[in-house]
Amino acid sequence: MRRGSWRIRILIGLAIVAFAFIRRCNNQEENPYTGRVQNIDMTAEQEIAIGLQSAPEMAQQHGGLYPDERMQSLVDAVGKKLVNNSIARETPYQYDFHLLADDQTINAFALPGGQCFITYALFSQLNEAQLAGVLGHEIAHVIGRHSAERIAESSFWQTLATGASVGGDMGSVVAGIGQNTLLKNGRGDELESDELGVQFMIQSGYDPYEMINVMEILKSAAGPNRVPEFQSTHPDPENRIEKIKEAIKKYSGR
Repeated sequence: MRRGSWRIRILIGLAIVAFAFIRRCNNQEENPYTGRVQNIDMTAEQEIAIGLQSAPEMAQQHGGLYPDERMQSLVDAVGKKLVNNSIARETPYQYDFHLLADDQTINAFALPGGQCFITYALFSQLNEAQLAGVLGHEIAHVIGRHSAERIAESSFWQTLATGASVGGDMGSVVAGIGQNTLLKNGRGDELESDELGVQFMIQSGYDPYEMINVMEILKSAAGPNRVPEFQSTHPDPENRIEKIKEAIKKYSGR
């Protein structure tokens, strides 16, 4: 009876794993703006809806929006300039740019579908070209569909872990492999966004070398005790600088 029970568990586990791979294969699609094949299980309209729904909560977590309309207008102007001069204008996404009141956390991020944020703590250290570099990087995250891809990949690994747990008590091992894979992919997202951000800066008339200065600001903000690269979703700023220099040479020839 016990042997039969194990056979059933293994068969169920294998069925769950097979389902995960079949669903992943069916969700493969080429990103028309980056040319990269991705595992995506939501539409652009769903991404936009998620971003719009999540934006107020994200703003609240950072103390709300910065109350100075003049500074918000600058963020809007730079963001729109980047969109209008790049492939972003051809995408279905709804781009909105938000200056957050948080004056302690140096950060910028994007939600699926086009909602882009920058904290006042970071904004206050940037000139216009550097601001363009940061916003261009966040626009690239949207175009690259990085959040949607991470959601789909997380679902895939969770399903695999479930199958491995049911079939052979290996769920924690598979989950650990999945976590490391997602971390590695996350670093790839950052490098892809850096390259696209450089391209957007050049197309909009900004000096792309200012992106290197942004990396120096981020490096300084992280301090000497920053997390090693292999443990972080973000590549080390030093490594990003080298990739940014390569992108500048690729798109501007200098």
